[in-house]
Amino acid sequence: MKNKPLTQPHLQANTQEGKWRRIRALIVKEFLQISRDLSSFLICFVLPLLLMFIYGFGVSLDLDHIRIGLVLEDTSPDAQSFANSITNSPYFDAKIARDRRSFEEDIIRGKIRAIVVIPSYFSSFRNRPDQIAPIQIIADGSEPNTATFVQNYLTGVWSNWLQQESVSSHLQGLPRVRSQPRFWYNEELVSRNFLIPGSLAIIMTLIGTLLTALVVAREWERGTMEALMATPVTIFEILIGKLVPYFILGMTSMTMCVIIAVFFYDIPFRGSFLALTVVASIFLFSALGIGFLISTIARNQFVAAQSAMAAAFLPGFILSGFIFEIASMPFPIQLLTRFISARYFVSSLQTLFLVGNIWSLLIPNILSMLAIGIFFFFWTSKRIAKRLD
Repeated sequence: MKNKPLTQPHLQANTQEGKWRRIRALIVKEFLQISRDLSSFLICFVLPLLLMFIYGFGVSLDLDHIRIGLVLEDTSPDAQSFANSITNSPYFDAKIARDRRSFEEDIIRGKIRAIVVIPSYFSSFRNRPDQIAPIQIIADGSEPNTATFVQNYLTGVWSNWLQQESVSSHLQGLPRVRSQPRFWYNEELVSRNFLIPGSLAIIMTLIGTLLTALVVAREWERGTMEALMATPVTIFEILIGKLVPYFILGMTSMTMCVIIAVFFYDIPFRGSFLALTVVASIFLFSALGIGFLISTIARNQFVAAQSAMAAAFLPGFILSGFIFEIASMPFPIQLLTRFISARYFVSSLQTLFLVGNIWSLLIPNILSMLAIGIFFFFWTSKRIAKRLD
């Protein structure tokens, strides 16, 4: 009995079935390879925990307990009251002396950041019509940001003290207008609330780019990629077979980091987890594309690791707005940041955590990250050719 020839629909069905069978086999092979590789687990789970700990406890833009020297040349009740306002402030750790020369050596050695002098004529300010604060602030200019903060904080302490004295003593001529500022989105002005969401972009950049670049470059080194080229699999099937496992690993790591940020560090999350999943998926897609491209060009683990750090981590850290404000950068650098997907991910994360689902901000970021990811995967597919050379 002769077999009936396969019709065109049967051939197409068999072709599709064979394609998905090969993709499943590649995915299973990749998971088995990952399970035998300790470095993959270190990069996916140990490294994010370490970075979350560093960014949560080691990195802070909040200045408090600044060491200063407080010189009391006046011992009047007014001077003592103002000195107590400084020493009771959570922003300063003040050492008190009667002569400014006692702190000259400390400020030279960096043991204190400023010298605040309450002069001997301080108590006469009540009789001054111009109400200029009769205090002197000598700040350490080797750290300009700290010096500026010290000046602003001390000015705020002086203003608060004047308000308290005005209310308690009903002094004539002192300002009676009291400002009550309100801050939206990050009401406590805690730097951790926007640093940790931004750090998730840096962590995902490392996982998506560094891990993929290392693992795929290792396959080029060991010759297993050439073995794949000799099989009937297509370039599309190779990319899908390698994309899915590392995508799952990256999203698992992202979920772990979000849980730590929300429940351990108590970072407010005002968006939806569905929107977060969409944004993280699109960014991870672009990060994996960069990693695949680097490994395809380098084909060496050491070169791939260095290239991933230079092409993904450093731009993501410096040019994404995570630490440094993009608006304060030179205009050519601002244009360069538009080609870095971490910029859009940092903005989206800070929006989701601190503000909520603002789709007018999220959708342009998602489209930009998607375009970057498609570009890198298209470039990678052109670089991988089914030939042995």
